Amino acid sequence: MVVSADTFRTVVGIIGNGTALVLFLSPAPTFHRIWRSGSVEQFHATPYLATLLNCMFWILYGLPMVHPHSTLILTINGSGLVIELVYVLIFLRCSDRARKLRVFLVLLAEILLVGAVAAADLTLVHGYKRRSLIVGVLCVVFGTVMYAAPLSVMKQVIKTKSVEFMPLSLSLASFLNGVCWTTYALIRFDLFITIPNGLGVAFAAAQLILHMMYHASTKQQMKERKMKIEMGLAKPNGSLKEDLETGSRNGS
Repeated sequence: MVVSADTFRTVVGIIGNGTALVLFLSPAPTFHRIWRSGSVEQFHATPYLATLLNCMFWILYGLPMVHPHSTLILTINGSGLVIELVYVLIFLRCSDRARKLRVFLVLLAEILLVGAVAAADLTLVHGYKRRSLIVGVLCVVFGTVMYAAPLSVMKQVIKTKSVEFMPLSLSLASFLNGVCWTTYALIRFDLFITIPNGLGVAFAAAQLILHMMYHASTKQQMKERKMKIEMGLAKPNGSLKEDLETGSRNGS
């Protein structure tokens, strides 16, 4: 029995929906930790804001009046939009005043940007090809930003020799998701989906390599910090400076 390319693509897209959902949910333990401690510690809001923006643009791309027959893109990015918004709201609740203001302004700017693009594309541009071209280019740009967002965290990882604030579940889910959607895009070649997800595979692979490199030193740093807390020499939410000092003692 020969399976058609469209059927195979649909199956891969469904698997991609599953891996993307895992990707969206993978930071849940991190946000449970943030919620319980009432502090964002050294975690960054950038990856979640970038993912939220990416979801909004892909929802616009998948609308029937922009790019017909994109139900799988709509379903997963609609789910992602809700999940990422919850993360950002938790981040806002548990941040200090200065960081809270920065995150809020970025969130507001994202909503205004997508709203403006949607209004212009749907009212001023005519035809599926032109509409999907404009939104598709923006999806490539902001999809790349989403996958590149953890670069600042990766820089911190290399500096501190600790992957504590770069969750393994998020890195692994990003890699698997990128592989699925790159495959989906290549079956019926869609450049707008191929480029950001292909780059996503590369960025996620780099993160997994960092996890392998610094797994042992992370455990050692966390053990030392726990001992300090028990001895009353450090606070439960250790600062980045303390992490750097610990990394320095371990040979950084």
